[in-house]
Amino acid sequence: MRTKKVRTTDLREMKAAGQKITVLTAYDAIMARLLDSAGIDVLLVGDSLGMVVLGYETTLPVTMEEMLHHTRAVARGASTALVVADMPFLSYQVSVSEAVRNAGRFMKEAGAEAVKVEGGKGVLEVVARLVEVGIPVMGHLGLTPQSVHQLGGFRKQARDKEAARLLLEDARALQQAGAFSIVLESIPDEVAGEVSAALSIPTIGIGAGPFCDGQVLVGPDVFGLNDGYVPSFVKQYSNLREVIVAAAREYAREVREGEFPQPKRESEPVSTTPAREK
Repeated sequence: MRTKKVRTTDLREMKAAGQKITVLTAYDAIMARLLDSAGIDVLLVGDSLGMVVLGYETTLPVTMEEMLHHTRAVARGASTALVVADMPFLSYQVSVSEAVRNAGRFMKEAGAEAVKVEGGKGVLEVVARLVEVGIPVMGHLGLTPQSVHQLGGFRKQARDKEAARLLLEDARALQQAGAFSIVLESIPDEVAGEVSAALSIPTIGIGAGPFCDGQVLVGPDVFGLNDGYVPSFVKQYSNLREVIVAAAREYAREVREGEFPQPKRESEPVSTTPAREK
């Protein structure tokens, strides 16, 4: 079992050593403790919680307060994994000063150890300023869910040479601005491999093939908790939804049929004498 806290600098060392980085999303203290004990390197409090926990259709409605609430829970549950918080839509795009203020809240109020922002050249000033004031930043390129309407849906990105070239430029610019790693989402395997080879900071893939320096998936997808759409690139390692539904049905049956709870058997007869008379 790992005892040393994972830091942002450790991820760069892992890339240099050819050691793959493991990342999963987490949204509460219970799951954070479980994933931490399993040795997952990074816990991402993703704004994906809007879709998989809060029932929104996209990540766009997720608020700062919702993200702070869930980040606090994950930070309380994690002991060694690096905790990274997604900055929600419009929490960093309005101005650099507002981005610093909101990112600072994740660090100061919620216990995050880094934040994640989506985009390339448009967020470079934000990334540089956050890093300058001591806030580690993870970038995110390719399919950026906060831009889903501009992208025309959840579609694979960087599918032609020009788009791939621009993505590589953005990745290099994010690295230059001080990002400690970059998520690459839904891009061709070969493009992800080219970007990973060109950078000294690690890339974390999701639907981007095996050539990234690490992988991230949404926790409920991995464990089979999601009863809705699951992306084709996801591997489900369990089907906890069926396990939980079966357990809940058995509980309901026992309660309805009087099997639970059973009468408690005391080892000694219950005394009817008032305590002050004993």
